[in-house]
Amino acid sequence: MGEINGGEGSETVIGKDNIVDAIRKARKQDNVKAIVMRVNSPGGSALISDLIWKEVELAKAEKPFVVSYGRYAASGGYYISCGADKIIAEPTTLTGSIGVFSIIPNMQKFFDSKLGITFDGVKSGKFSDFASGLRPLNMDEKNILQKQVDFVYSTFVNNVATGRQMSFDEVNNIGQGRIWSGLQAIDLGLVDEIGGLKYAIESAKELAKIDDYKIIEYPAIKEPFQELIETLQEDMSAMLFSDELDNLFSHYSTALNMVKSKEVQARLPFEIEMN
Repeated sequence: MGEINGGEGSETVIGKDNIVDAIRKARKQDNVKAIVMRVNSPGGSALISDLIWKEVELAKAEKPFVVSYGRYAASGGYYISCGADKIIAEPTTLTGSIGVFSIIPNMQKFFDSKLGITFDGVKSGKFSDFASGLRPLNMDEKNILQKQVDFVYSTFVNNVATGRQMSFDEVNNIGQGRIWSGLQAIDLGLVDEIGGLKYAIESAKELAKIDDYKIIEYPAIKEPFQELIETLQEDMSAMLFSDELDNLFSHYSTALNMVKSKEVQARLPFEIEMN
């Protein structure tokens, strides 16, 4: 669950290393007859989403692969799972958001007018300071970014079309960042059935043609003490900053991750809070 980023991941972040490793282990173990992946994500890095999608494709070729959606399966969250044998969503799951974008902030005015800091540099090439965030992008750089976004979007749409047995145009017509409920997604061909995690497990059992089964969780659930130690090892400055920002910290963290990655993003361009 959570954002899709590189690294190990955590309870609130889908990290490439632990998710790819978990799917690979389940694929290679002979005693695992089917895989159920629970997705609850608004998306994140398009590159990491594609890497996870590839691992799902490899696993699906060897054993039944069923996906269960929680609150979100948007953009990268949908990308990583669009090739599954069966997709099961909740009626209100925010589904789809088939689209990507890229952000390179221009911090020049902020540093100059707010902090009184200016920057000078010497470049060895035309694009040496590309995406530095210290000046506005020129037209050539904007065109480069747009080509990257267009390429990633086309790849996204093609992968959905292949996984859902639809044409490129069919996916594009319901894509372009549009969000659908789980019920709407069934009519559009993005989801197969409505149900929860238990129903997804039963569906995987039927596809695998087995009677009795035991559930093995990947990644393995950590012991409470191990969770505590890892929490204490986190960046203390971030923990202190979270107290200052209170409820806004999650938004700050999301924006910071996007700026740090400098990658095309396959994520919801906004956050939806339901009370």
